[in-house]
Amino acid sequence: MKIGLILSTTPSYSETFFNSKIKGLLANGHKVQLFVQKKNPLFTGCPVVRGPKVYNRNLLFQGVNFVIIGIRLMPYFKRLKRFVILERKAQRSWKQILKTIYTNSHLLRADLDCLHFGFATMALQKEHVAAAIGAKMAVSFRGYDLDVYPLKAPKCYDLLWRQVDKVHSISQYLLDKAYGLGLAQSKAYQIIPPAIDLDTFKSREPQAYDGTAVVQLLTIARLEWIKGLDYTLEALYLLKSKGLKFHYRIIGDGKEREALVYAIHQLGLQDEVSLISRVGHEEVVAYLSRTDIYIQYSHSEGFCNAVLEAQAMGCLCVVSDGGALPENIVHEVTGWLVRKRHPVLLADTINSILALSDEQKDEVRYKARLRVVNGFSSLEQQKAFHDFYTVNLTELL
Repeated sequence: MKIGLILSTTPSYSETFFNSKIKGLLANGHKVQLFVQKKNPLFTGCPVVRGPKVYNRNLLFQGVNFVIIGIRLMPYFKRLKRFVILERKAQRSWKQILKTIYTNSHLLRADLDCLHFGFATMALQKEHVAAAIGAKMAVSFRGYDLDVYPLKAPKCYDLLWRQVDKVHSISQYLLDKAYGLGLAQSKAYQIIPPAIDLDTFKSREPQAYDGTAVVQLLTIARLEWIKGLDYTLEALYLLKSKGLKFHYRIIGDGKEREALVYAIHQLGLQDEVSLISRVGHEEVVAYLSRTDIYIQYSHSEGFCNAVLEAQAMGCLCVVSDGGALPENIVHEVTGWLVRKRHPVLLADTINSILALSDEQKDEVRYKARLRVVNGFSSLEQQKAFHDFYTVNLTELL
């Protein structure tokens, strides 16, 4: 099958989800093309097609490019006609249609069996492209797609739900959210959770805690409100007031950094909390290797790769009950779930974990690693994506 994957940029080395998917599809005999706006020259996983540039500040360049794109699309007149008819039926203006033809010209010229959007938001204004080129349309869900964006743009996916042929969700939680936003339950779907490279994220020998050592805590997350980092800091303030010695590292960047710096100062946690900018894959492994407890106290998560990685490396994981995190952690078996927005409960849970015997902690680590190995390996994910394209979609071609 000829598959076109649509992303904003080529995957980086650390984005194992997409890299593993592409590798598996190629190994199973599929032809894969990646359609992006920005290309990293170091990416060699599959052929890459870049979308046309938009020159907002240079009307002359934009005009010339528009003419060039128009000439390139002339052999595809029938596709363009189908696209325009579908767009007009959706009551879109001619101005919007011309803009959409320009930005999607690289897709309108593609010969594909399936057009797969890596994020639901990326399919907006592209809902009719697959039908115009005679391909089937698939879309993947991520947390932002369904938790956040529809709050700013209600009914944004109404047209997408009608056009899509099959959906991929990384969790049951996100699939249920899509149903709540209008996706018909009759649509073909497959839940394929994230996967990790088990050769990279290996379990390590845990350090015994005797009540006097500095506890190493870690969160890897974008510095955004939805990650609940302010509630985590409040819980750590409570733990400090009870005499716990700890060092908490937050790895990531985002627009909430300034607010977090202020909160750390207000809570008097300057000596206990470090904000670390986004780091590379190898450095993430190094930080996880010396972490005692991994915390992901988000308001919601589509699933969260970082929690899988932490479990695989033998970190004791404490997460909120937000979004799909209950699908990631089995409460009191592979980690601990804490009701979101309750810093007192989070602090109490961390204290109770530290009070466990080494044998009890080791049992949780063992079961967490085993569950990741059995259910979230890259090989299992690759097989699942092969099935995604060969079941239902092949029948529709």
